[in-house]
Amino acid sequence: MRWKVHSEKPLYTDPWLDIRLADVEITGGRHLEHRVIRSHTGGAGAVVVDEQRRVLLEWRHRFITDAWSFEIPIGGIRDGEDPAAAAAREVEEETGWRPGPMRPLTVVHPTPGISDSRHHIFWADGATLIGPPAEDWEAERIEWVPLVDIRGLVEAGEIVSGTSMAALLLAASTPGA
Repeated sequence: MRWKVHSEKPLYTDPWLDIRLADVEITGGRHLEHRVIRSHTGGAGAVVVDEQRRVLLEWRHRFITDAWSFEIPIGGIRDGEDPAAAAAREVEEETGWRPGPMRPLTVVHPTPGISDSRHHIFWADGATLIGPPAEDWEAERIEWVPLVDIRGLVEAGEIVSGTSMAALLLAASTPGA
């Protein structure tokens, strides 16, 4: 059954978050109040793969979950910015590498039970080192990791971000992509 939204009212809004309370009709005409996080911009990131089938990753700490893991470069899309351009900008800012041309890989809805956020993920063949990351606070280190190692890193809990996991497992299972 498709749930029917009768109304939404704002609970909290700032430039990053738009949290709402929705009156939703579910089965049997019953209603429930459901919290919803509306995305202002969505996100864009990239799986950057070199000729040796290694992927460019960031090793970083996420304070909210107090977890260290590898992630793809990803961030917000600015007003009026094309998702592919946003993905390329994020790679460059966060890693210091300028990626090759972007091709769509997938779109991930990381938390569809509570948020309408969409992450546009692109594939880039190769990258050129242009200098240190512009945003030195994003990652502890930047590494080129063999795609063949991705599954083992997921199993070891060294890739825990849902978006990074989905994009990397897809990339690792795509022969010659």
